[in-house]
Amino acid sequence: MRKGELTHQTILETAVRLASRVGLQGLSIGGLAEELGLSKSGLFAHFKSKTELQVQVLEAATVVFTERVIRPALGRARGEPRVRALFDGWLTWDRDKVLEGGCIFVAAAAELDDAPGPARDTLVQGQRDWLDCLAQAARIAVAEGHFHKALDVEQFAHDQYAAMLGFHHAQRLMRDPQAEARARRAFEALVTAARTPTS
Repeated sequence: MRKGELTHQTILETAVRLASRVGLQGLSIGGLAEELGLSKSGLFAHFKSKTELQVQVLEAATVVFTERVIRPALGRARGEPRVRALFDGWLTWDRDKVLEGGCIFVAAAAELDDAPGPARDTLVQGQRDWLDCLAQAARIAVAEGHFHKALDVEQFAHDQYAAMLGFHHAQRLMRDPQAEARARRAFEALVTAARTPTS
């Protein structure tokens, strides 16, 4: 592909892959230009600032996550099967390194938690949307009679999210060979509890 044929989408795909390796804070227009073999000035037409680049990278990564994790799960039967598909898809996303550097959202959370601004706002909104998606899947499981009626679906989503963050930490940092097995046991405990009403 000639330089002139590089589309905004192609540039963003490269930026997402690069950010997964060097982090959002390590991502720069200059570094992206070098990765693509372009001049910095050529990229300014696409990204006016490092902040805009970070925001667009997070938005593009969310599209990839939606296509790889959420959309396939929505094709599963309503209720517990869909809840399981979301968890399995998320596990695969992290375990199989869909992005070379692992889950870009987990890495970005560590970078941006104390860095107010548009990039952090974009990340927070994306993670809120994901928690809402998990809670809605649990809510549907309640409506389908798979989970008990008193289930706190927001708490279920929070605990499911926490299990995946624990998996990421155990796998990526600790290199724990039991990371996936432990995450699956934590998830099964959540599902079992969700099926059984509390007295």
